[in-house]
Amino acid sequence: MARMVRFDRDGPYKIEPGQVPADKPIWVCGCGLTKNPPFCDGSHKPCRNEQPGTLYVYDKDRATVVERRDDV
Repeated sequence: MARMVRFDRDGPYKIEPGQVPADKPIWVCGCGLTKNPPFCDGSHKPCRNEQPGTLYVYDKDRATVVERRDDV
């Protein structure tokens, strides 16, 4: 079943040591484009040019915008 999940961040969440059992920060995807969930892989870079108030629909490879919807 397909579903649309709306993300509103254009970058990852940083989780500091002490919040999780780790010795270095962990970066968790906040844009929904990562190919290595839940971790950030740098796929958020195209999100930086997105405009507020616009929904961007990406292709199945999460690389190309296939549709834009304004005022959502």
